Amino acid sequence: MMSKTSDISQVIRKRRNKLAIKEGYINLLTKIILMMILGYFIFSQVFLLSRVEGNEMFPAAKDGDLIIGFRLQGYYEKNDVITYRVSGERKVGRYMGQEGDIVTMDDSGTIRINGTVQSGEIMYPTYAKEGIKYPFQIPQGYVFILGDYRTQTIDSRDFGPISKDNVEAKVITLLRRRGL
Repeated sequence: MMSKTSDISQVIRKRRNKLAIKEGYINLLTKIILMMILGYFIFSQVFLLSRVEGNEMFPAAKDGDLIIGFRLQGYYEKNDVITYRVSGERKVGRYMGQEGDIVTMDDSGTIRINGTVQSGEIMYPTYAKEGIKYPFQIPQGYVFILGDYRTQTIDSRDFGPISKDNVEAKVITLLRRRGL
């Protein structure tokens, strides 16, 4: 009689263990799926991960560098590095002016926003290009973007000011590629 009771106890114990293992796997899978959904939400709505294409922001950002941007930034300041879309293509540039600002460029390679010289750490001169007549007042709902490699970049001097709706994120950090 004793062996029959112990056999039944072992069978019950094995079934409980199998059930506990099955519940553990289901619990783990549920947590993984929730983490994936949360990660997708964070990196599609809050942060932006992108790779820099081209050298338009050289030396601040080089081709192949990984940038992390903050999408929920409501206000941008002059000289903030931002990502934006133009003609369906993501670009990285420096926020130079907002609606109502007056942009002036002269033959010496100097840019002025509202009469103030904008130099910062940019080592390349800023010459006007065809298409925009200066002084230029930025229209309502638009911003003026320039790349740092001013002699080689395509920016607001070429395609005009960018709609605020096309500004995606403020770049908060940059990871150098270093031969990846």
